[in-house]
This record gives sequence, C-alpha cells and structure tokens, in this order.
Amino acid sequence: MTIRVRFAPSPTGYLHVGGARTALYNWLFARHSGGKFILRIEDTDRARSTEDAIRGIIQSMSWLGLDWDENLSRQTERLDVYAAKAAQLVEEGKAYYCYCTPEELKERRGASRLPGGAHGYDRRCRHLSVEEEAAHRADDRWPAIRLNSSDEGSTIIEDLVRGRVEFDNAELDDLIIMRPDGVPTYNFASVVDDIEMEITHVIRGEDHLPNTPRQSQIYTALGAAPPTFAHLSMILGPDKAPLSKRHGATSIEAFRDEGYLPEALINFLALLGWSWDDRTTLFSIEELIEKFTLDDVGKSPAVFDTQKLEWLNGHYIRELSTVELVKRLLYFWRGAGLLPEAEVDTETHARLVEIASICQERLVKLSDIVELTDFFFQPVRIDQEAAEKVLRKDGVAEMLNAARAKLETVEVWSRERIEQGLRDLAEELDEKPRKVFQPIRVAVSGRKVSPPLFESLEILGKEESLDRMAAAAEMIT
Repeated sequence: MTIRVRFAPSPTGYLHVGGARTALYNWLFARHSGGKFILRIEDTDRARSTEDAIRGIIQSMSWLGLDWDENLSRQTERLDVYAAKAAQLVEEGKAYYCYCTPEELKERRGASRLPGGAHGYDRRCRHLSVEEEAAHRADDRWPAIRLNSSDEGSTIIEDLVRGRVEFDNAELDDLIIMRPDGVPTYNFASVVDDIEMEITHVIRGEDHLPNTPRQSQIYTALGAAPPTFAHLSMILGPDKAPLSKRHGATSIEAFRDEGYLPEALINFLALLGWSWDDRTTLFSIEELIEKFTLDDVGKSPAVFDTQKLEWLNGHYIRELSTVELVKRLLYFWRGAGLLPEAEVDTETHARLVEIASICQERLVKLSDIVELTDFFFQPVRIDQEAAEKVLRKDGVAEMLNAARAKLETVEVWSRERIEQGLRDLAEELDEKPRKVFQPIRVAVSGRKVSPPLFESLEILGKEESLDRMAAAAEMIT
C-alpha cells in the first residue's frame, strides 16, 4: 500500500501554527514512508473563503518547504461530483431530502431529542410520502439532503495517537450532506474527496475528532472503508490556554515577517507534540524525514515556547554562510527603506557581507538587523537616553576630540589599527578602555548597544567615522 495523506485547509485566513504543524506531520509521514502528500483547498464556505487566503496558504507552505506531489485541488471545482454522490445516496435509500426550513428547525431544536438523549434533528423528513414531498416542492421549498444515519450500536475509531475511541451512534443525528443551494457540507465533501484521492491516513487536529463518527458513517454509505485516523493534540500558549493571537504571532506569514527562518520554524513545529528522545532538540529536515513516525506523537497538549523558538532561530542564523545570510536580510533592509528594491551592485554586496558578518552572532531574528545596522545606511540619529547617559558628561567632548585626533593618524583603516589606536589613547588618558570606547560607539551608531565598535568604524570608513565623532562633540559643547 502506498501511503497517501493530505493537508486540507479552509482558506478563511492565514495559515496558522496549528495548521502548519498538521501540514508538517502529514508531509513528514509521507516523505518518511515514500508516500504522497496532497494539498487540497476546502473552499466551499464561499462567504468566508478568499483568494488572498488561498495565495497566503500556498506561499506559506512554499516558504516552509512543504511541497506537494499532485496538482492543487479545490473543492469548488468539484461541486458536480458531490452532487452526483449525494443523489446516488438518495437513490440507494441511504440519504433523503429534508424540506424543513431554518425557522422550523430552530423552533423544534430544543424539544427534539435523539434516542441517546442529545438534542438534534428529529428525522421528521426521513419517511415522507411521495405526496408530502410533492406538496413541499409545490410550496417552493428547496430541500437539503441528509444522511440516513444509524442510531444503533457504536462507531469505534482506532486512532494512531489517541488509541481506541468509541462513539454512541444514538448521539448522532441525520447530518446534512448537501445544503439547499447545492453546496456540500464539510463532512460530506471531505469524505468524497478522501475516497477519490485514495487517502490512506487522515492526520489532523483533535478538534476534528467529533466529526470522525459522522464521517465514518458517510464512508460506509459510500461503500468505502474509512482511512486510518490520527488526531493531534492541541497547541497551548504559555498560560496553558489554547494558542491564540493574544499570545503573539500565530500565522506563518507573521513569523516570516518577524524574521524567523523556515528551518527553525520547521524544527520547532516538529517538536510540538513529537519527540525522538528526551535529549535531542536540533533536527535538520533530512533527519526529521528519517526519524518521524506517528508512534512518537504524544497525546498531551503541546506548549508553544517562544523562548525555545528564538533560541532555535538564533542557532540556525549562526549556521548560515554570510552570503546566504545577506540574501535573507535583504528583505528586511529593503522593507525598512535602508536599501532600494533594485539589485545590489558588487561593491554594495561586499559591504553588506561585512555588516552581516559582524552582526550574525547577535541576531535572534532576522528583523533585528534593522535596528542593529540602520546607522550604516543613513545619517546617525543619536538616541536621547544614550545622549544623556553617555555623551552629556564632563570631559566627553574632549575625549571624542582626542579620539578623533588619534584616529586621524591611522593610515591603514582596518579594525586592528583602529583598535590599537584607541587602546593607546585609553592608556595615554589613563582611562579604562570602555570609558573611551562607549562615547565613540554612541557618536557613530547613535546607541549604547551596537555591533562591534572597531569593525563598525572600519565599515563606516575613516571620513564618515571622524565626521560623526566631530558632530557629536560639537553637539555637547
């Protein structure tokens, strides 16, 4: 048997963390077993589904590197298939037309009880006579189609994550499979697609577990065996509440725009419910494919640990070559207006490589590069707090002028010569090096915290560095 799995998001918004983890687990399961991974867009909710959301899902999947093996499928392109399958079930006596209006259903819902005691549809239309149906149609009532569900016995699911789960059929009503407007419901369209796409395993979030007995009955009605199910635990925030926007970013696009690497996010998502052992944290995508099985997926909810994600991201940033790092940083420099959209020339690229190389160890997220390096691209803007705490002190103007005079004598403008000159100055002034270096740092970068000082001065160039020191000294005199 060839393993065939699918990720089937509804395009009503961005791809969020929970959906991305589901997609990843399906993808890893397929890649590990040599199977097929299918992307299906479940867009029958026309009121909420948007083309922008579909594009966003595709872009997020591509950015994460989760490729799919067959052409993208959209449910709105298959409405005739669902209609034919529903009509077939009616013809076989496995489904029936329901003429009840929404108002009538609402009025009777409170009083209607299923054999098991739960509230639900009272099956009023299940045994309508031909004359009653004709009367309803003459009354211009457009019928929905309901499944003729079994209310006896139980539906048992052998879930690969949750184990044996049993549902009392008496608690299930005759669910609608086709709405009066000819649009299928989620449960019906999903099952029809899974049968036709020969899906062998359905790996999804545990919020879909209540749908499983209903879908199992639809499989049976359509003469197909249900796939193997695996329902993944919830993802919680640090406060143990379900992860939501109030915990911070939850969409993949937001994580991308904040400066997380896809490699780090993939590694992090894999660990939200799965583990290889109790020690290993870092996994390349090749290692995840090799090691991933559903046997190692746990039942307990996973907690989204932002600090762990940031640690992983910093690790993967440091693993990049400086050339590759620059390639990824361009998006953030350009987004901040520090670089034009046009392709950078050779000289600029070389300078960007130098800037990236002195910042790489300090980056937690790629977006950190903007605040860390903006002074390389535009006139320096001195932070008010830095000016008050560092520059506006007795003797600082004189110290900056002395440093400027010292550096003017440096003929070869390199980080080594710059460092030597400034350390010599500290000795001559009988000051601690830090007391000499910090005013220079603020003068050239505008902040108390910046990339390494000597390297920054080298990249800025001699003339620009000395001009900034002179301007800062003049500002405080």
